[in-house]
Amino acid sequence: DLDECAASPCKDHQYCLNTDGSFSCKACDASCVGCTGEGSDKCKTCSSGYMKEDEKCTDIDECSLPEKVCVKENQDCVNTSGSFKCVCSEGFEDKDGTCVQT
Repeated sequence: DLDECAASPCKDHQYCLNTDGSFSCKACDASCVGCTGEGSDKCKTCSSGYMKEDEKCTDIDECSLPEKVCVKENQDCVNTSGSFKCVCSEGFEDKDGTCVQT
């Protein structure tokens, strides 16, 4: 078997998997910018919203940072994978970018 992966035939956001007589390109983990294999522990660098922790790229919980990321009144922070979103608190709804009581 010829190791086609030695020639790096895959795109930047993929890793090469050598198979018997061939190869396939697999997508890197969402937490990675470039990778050497499957999973968040094989990232070359971490995507925005992720940080290297115990050799893995893990999600940054922006909602637990000391500096508030959702600064509007009556707004709550919801952590998402690689990011966060600001939503109106319970009992409030978004009206033209402001959280007003329902």
